[in-house]
Amino acid sequence: MIGDIETLCKLANIKLNLMKTDPKRFFVRAFMAGAYLGLAAILSYTLGALLSDHNVVGKIAVAGSFGIGLVAIVYLGAELFTGNCFVTIMPVLRGDIKLREIIPMWVVCYIGNMIGIALICFLFIKSGAQETIMQPYLKGVMESKLNFDIIDLLIKGILCNFIVCVAAYSGVKIKDETARLIVIMILVMTFVLPGFEHCIANGGIFTMGITQLGSAIDWTMLPLHMLISTLGNIIGGSVLLAVPIYIMFRTPQTKK
Repeated sequence: MIGDIETLCKLANIKLNLMKTDPKRFFVRAFMAGAYLGLAAILSYTLGALLSDHNVVGKIAVAGSFGIGLVAIVYLGAELFTGNCFVTIMPVLRGDIKLREIIPMWVVCYIGNMIGIALICFLFIKSGAQETIMQPYLKGVMESKLNFDIIDLLIKGILCNFIVCVAAYSGVKIKDETARLIVIMILVMTFVLPGFEHCIANGGIFTMGITQLGSAIDWTMLPLHMLISTLGNIIGGSVLLAVPIYIMFRTPQTKK
């Protein structure tokens, strides 16, 4: 039976080989992952705006619906940067490749995700759908997100991608389709409900805010927010989850 490390390394090598042999196809897969998350952002933030007068119910609706994005990525096949931080670090931990060899793949995946989610979220706002309720809702979200402490934001990023990668890992391990869907949805809800920070999702959310609100918001802290949340996501997937998983399941054959 193939062990967990071998399975994850095999998946990582498929991704790395695709990036090397057909970067255009890899980029499109990354773009579509962002687009799928964009659909989830439209659903969850529209629900949040519609239920903004019901604070608790609104937050639960936002969190409970956002998981559809990761479900689409897992079931339809796409490349999500945050998930790849976990999967593709495994051959690095095993000593098969160097960290520098996966960085170009991460960069292309990150850019593809951002373009995909930004485009979908931009088109949503430009469509004018639910504009009267989205504008005040997004204003509150933007002001809350851009008022942050760096350490708090970093920890929120770490915890977010730890949970996202547990969901991705569950998608690999669980074979029953119904069970896999339920687990992924619940785990995504686990990071959205407390307000943890997912860098790719934030790319779409901030696109909504910039498109809808323009100069009504001070965007000075936006680049720093994206940088810190991205760094936190990398640590959460590549260190906080990947290293313990590697230590738990490595064998004499996988340890180098």
